[in-house]
Amino acid sequence: MVYEATATAPVNIAVIKYWGKRDTKLILPTNSSLSVTLDQDHLRSTTTSRADASFEAGDRLWLNGKEESIKEGGRLWTCIKELRGWRAAEEAKDAAKPKISTFPLRIASYNNFPTAAGLASSASGLAALVASLAQLYELPQNASDLSRIARQGSGSACRSLFGGYVAWQEGVQADGSDSLAVEVAPREHWPDLHAVICVVSDAKKGTSSTAGMQQTVQTSPLLQARLKVVPQRMADISKAILDKDFDEFAKITIADSNQFHAVCLDTQPPIFYLNDVSRGVIALVEELNRAHVEATGHLLAAYTFDAGPNAVIYAPEANIPTVVAAVNKYFPQAEAFPDPFKVGTAAALPAGFNEAVVPAGGWPKGAVKQLIHTKVGDGPRRLGPEESLLGPDGIPKTLA
Repeated sequence: MVYEATATAPVNIAVIKYWGKRDTKLILPTNSSLSVTLDQDHLRSTTTSRADASFEAGDRLWLNGKEESIKEGGRLWTCIKELRGWRAAEEAKDAAKPKISTFPLRIASYNNFPTAAGLASSASGLAALVASLAQLYELPQNASDLSRIARQGSGSACRSLFGGYVAWQEGVQADGSDSLAVEVAPREHWPDLHAVICVVSDAKKGTSSTAGMQQTVQTSPLLQARLKVVPQRMADISKAILDKDFDEFAKITIADSNQFHAVCLDTQPPIFYLNDVSRGVIALVEELNRAHVEATGHLLAAYTFDAGPNAVIYAPEANIPTVVAAVNKYFPQAEAFPDPFKVGTAAALPAGFNEAVVPAGGWPKGAVKQLIHTKVGDGPRRLGPEESLLGPDGIPKTLA
């Protein structure tokens, strides 16, 4: 009998940012956050987990073909320990269940996008790990229950256990029992939302999110002001999603991104996640919005930046051709735009658009390396055995 499961999990991009922990061990946040799950057809992590009594003692894990250490007390170890414990509890209730909780594990995970580049690779990776092990162990827990485990591996991973629009509730309990993810709305509620990711840099960022947010908690007075406004923003953006009100969604998304990076600058020493190209994208979207509001009374798009220089531009599907045309014109990419939805790159910009917001002649080719066009997506998926990442010996197939 082969005890194995393969699962995928999506990337999520927060529109209300998580930044700061009230408990670093349990990864309990200083504020609630809210994200949009992106389509796994374009951005995903895939994980295969196998339990086998014949494996040498000790669990082993590979990420993108490179073996990672599972340190006792570390985040990976904690997630595995918690899920294995849940399986052991199920085995104790039912003597007929195979005692696979005692078997060593072999785990292989693969991201189809750059790791540690501000594209939330840890979130989708840890969510895929949890989803895969939960399937392997046939656990009865629901997605919110599992999100408590994923949270202990990577805070924002808890949101990648759902599709659509997801809130991570900060909770108040010291043990973290009420700090979990819940669905605000499924993707089917508002499928019209699309995203264009401007990959400005695929290099590993200088200040990790873990280190950066703790510096902010310890040194930024502005963070305390931010914590006072987030609860109302959570309520307002949840309502905007339920009402499918893009204007309100965009205003809050832009405001929260800007405030998050202001808090980073208010940290001592200051943290710079945005670069000149990032700020150029902001200027472009702000001018597109100004011209579009003047012409139609509505916003065209919203930008947001996580802890990195890459821009995520949200817009209704009908506005995406204009977004792509503008970025393609002023930020020509090093890699050709794959155009998965066939929107083209030649849509007209809004009347009255002021080209003075970008440098004469646009930015140098490659300042934005590539565009990734995706849309709101679903939660973790179960794959068949033919999609396994592990060979018969429990070693990743890519290393065979």
